[in-house]
Formats: sequence, C-alpha cells, structure tokens
Amino acid sequence: MKMMMSERIDVWTEGEYSYPLAFGFKPNFRTYIHPDDEIRPAVIVVPGGAYWVVSPTEAGIVAEKFYDFGFNAFVFTYTTNMLQMEPLKDQPMRDLGRAVRLIRKNAADYKIDPGKIALCGFSAGAHLCGSLCVHYGDVTETDPELSAVSCRPDAAILSYPVITSGEKRHQGSFDALLGFQPTQEELQYYSLETQVTKDTPPCFLWQTATDETVPVENSYLFASALKECGVTFEHHVFPRGVHGVSLADERWAANDFGDPYTLEQTTNTVEAVKRGEVEVSEAAAAVLDWPENDNQPEREAMPEVAVWPLLARNFLELVFEGK
Repeated sequence: MKMMMSERIDVWTEGEYSYPLAFGFKPNFRTYIHPDDEIRPAVIVVPGGAYWVVSPTEAGIVAEKFYDFGFNAFVFTYTTNMLQMEPLKDQPMRDLGRAVRLIRKNAADYKIDPGKIALCGFSAGAHLCGSLCVHYGDVTETDPELSAVSCRPDAAILSYPVITSGEKRHQGSFDALLGFQPTQEELQYYSLETQVTKDTPPCFLWQTATDETVPVENSYLFASALKECGVTFEHHVFPRGVHGVSLADERWAANDFGDPYTLEQTTNTVEAVKRGEVEVSEAAAAVLDWPENDNQPEREAMPEVAVWPLLARNFLELVFEGK
C-alpha cells in the first residue's frame, strides 16, 4: 500500500459556484502527496469523459503513476453536463483555473515547486487543459488573494486530446461544452489549434493512430500550431489502440481504478433524475441506465502504448530543468 497524504479540496467556497445542474456537487481535487518534506514538481490529472462525465479510468491510477515517478499529484474533478441541458461554456476552464491558483498559492503546504506545475489531461479533459494553456489570460478571478496568483500551467500532457471544432471535431464534447447552437465565435475560441501563441506552455501530446472516437488529426493540428509558434513540444502517435486507453498497462486492463470518486456529479445527477427532480428529454433519460462500477469492459494491455508516462516524465524533466 502506498504511503501518501490524501485529502479532498473543494475549489469554490459557498456562494461562488452556481452551475444549475450540479445537484450538490462542487468541483474539487484529491491530493497524492509524499509523506516527506522534499519539494517536488506537481502534476494535476484531468480525466476525460466528453464533458459528460469525469472518468475514473484516467484518475487515481494516473496520479499514482506520477506519484511513483516522484511528483506530488492531484486529480481534478470539474463541472460536466451529463443531461445536455445547460451548456458549460467557460465553467470548466474557470474550475481548472481556480484549482491551479489554489495549488500554486498553497505550494508550501503541498510541498511543490510553484514554478513546476504540469497538467495531464485526457480526451475532453485534455481539451480543458489545452483551453487553459491558450486562454489562461482570460480566466478572471474574484478572490483578491488568488487573483494575484497565475493560473498559467508550466507544462501540459495532452492525451488523445479533443482539440478542433472543425471537420475532425468530437461532436459530443462540443455539444456538452457549448450547446447545440454555438456561435462561430465560440467554436473558434475553443478550436484550440487556432488559439496557440508563443506564450502557450510546453506540451507533450500522444494518441493512437486507430482512435475512432477522437480522430488522430486533433493532436496533429495542435502539434503543428505549437511548431508554428515556436512552442516546445513532443508528439507521439502509437500504431494501435482504442480511444480512452489511459495508462494502457496491466492495471488499466484489469479495471483496477479504485474509488470512482470522480463520478460524484454523475451519481448525483442520476439520483436526481430518478427522484423526478428534473424533467429530461427521452435521450437524456438514458442516464437512468448508467452502469454500475463493476460493469466494466474487457481490456487488453498494450505495452507499446504504456511507455507514454515514462516519455512524458522525461519531457517534464527537460522542461523543468533549470527552473
């Protein structure tokens, strides 16, 4: 059993958070902190789920992997839109911006270097991380103490990322984020390959060539934009693997994900629908059939893909060298 310090921290105080379909949920992060006094770099893990759920398959097991590499780690659970009734707009980005500010402000408590904070996002979670990387200057903060703290990540790992709102978009993610009738301005703003600047943090991208959910062109588009702007990046495309391969190792294949705490809003939503607290469309009523945690698909470990965390660690060490 790993010896680590772990706690849950809500990022919004009472009265600051008002997403109408949260059903008692508040965005939060879980800590995975080494029980010593060494100051370490930090990785904030941001799972995917099409802005519909926050997947436990890309949460604790990823944080523990980077913990084992010597990082102090965090898993961030942000606002999602399972019922497809209330577009999220900038709420998830504000959630993540607040989390980065809190972690950086309290760096001494978390025993991290405030100048070495990396994001590690998956799918729509990678879109959220990428959004903060390109739009950190737009994320306003109402708390006077936190407003003086930067929410700019120092680096990002983008795993099979949703990037573009163009031809190769993942439609479901943009429907949940922006609704079914977004403006062209909104689509452009969240089409991240069009928003990269020279000030975008260094990024590590990886994806599989056979991803049928989020086309591999998404990561190519972002990598090309990073190159065009002179931003440090590393990009890996592995030859096979479905979308959502997470660590792609034996633990992932065994469905060994631990406590599915990232599903809090999802669980609260399902219970609220069952109680009749909200009227939903026939399509949205499918949440009533949300599978139990033990109903997991069969998976196959892919050693050739499972090397990505080591490659990402090496990239972060290179980026953080000398900081």
